[in-house]
Amino acid sequence: MTQCTDAMVERMLPLVPEWRRDQAMAFRHTFGRFACLKSFLMLKSLLYSEFGFSGSISFELNAHGKPSVAGYPDMQFGISHCRNAVAVAVWDRPVGIDVESFRKVSDSLMRRTMNDMEMERILKSGDPGIEFAALWTKKEAVFKLQGTGITDNLHDILSEPVRIETAINREKGYALSTAVSL
Repeated sequence: MTQCTDAMVERMLPLVPEWRRDQAMAFRHTFGRFACLKSFLMLKSLLYSEFGFSGSISFELNAHGKPSVAGYPDMQFGISHCRNAVAVAVWDRPVGIDVESFRKVSDSLMRRTMNDMEMERILKSGDPGIEFAALWTKKEAVFKLQGTGITDNLHDILSEPVRIETAINREKGYALSTAVSL
């Protein structure tokens, strides 16, 4: 992702509602502020261009914190970011999205998050960091789709009846997955 700067953050601040500015400025680091603002502007652009949205945007949260556009229950979205990317998905039904940077994976993290078959797949792959990121984004996207947050269902969440698409960007160093209900 393009290197973000304080100047970029300052340019985006007047383009978002006050409540989103407050959320962005609550982040201590420039990237957190940038990602919060950029993702909102990306969402706004998609809502306007794809859904003909013309109003101001505010969010409602479900009991687990999953946001939706206030007053528009049929308009669903997801936002995610990592150090290499910001991602937004908009759909006319529930959607989940996750993006993760590639990283070295510890055995303890794999045991906590993956089942035996997934761990074997990661360990046999040519690049365990990429394979882990691909599997993890799939799981996280399904959890975000469900709107429940991460539960104890980590080892078998991918058996849920949903459509998942995953993209790997080796050049920029991230995996991205989206999940939608069937």
